[in-house]
Amino acid sequence: MESFVSIIAIALMLIGTLGVILLKKPLDKVIMFSILDAGFVLAIVLFKYLDVAMFAALAGPLSTLVFILSIVKINEIRKKKIASGDVND
Repeated sequence: MESFVSIIAIALMLIGTLGVILLKKPLDKVIMFSILDAGFVLAIVLFKYLDVAMFAALAGPLSTLVFILSIVKINEIRKKKIASGDVND
């Protein structure tokens, strides 16, 4: 049973990693980051580091929130650059 759960954890981490790397839309990246985080917490629990898993479970939503806020800020900066006529990065 434990090996089956470890395969699921590895699959979640791989799917999340590939999704973050390959997908273009920012919200899709946030979803894939959450999948990656779920697999990571599951792997930590499998290694019986429950205190670390509790911290990762608490820090996961905070890091996702920071990720979303950075996407919003980057989009605002890009819109201001386009509106001012400076399209070069």
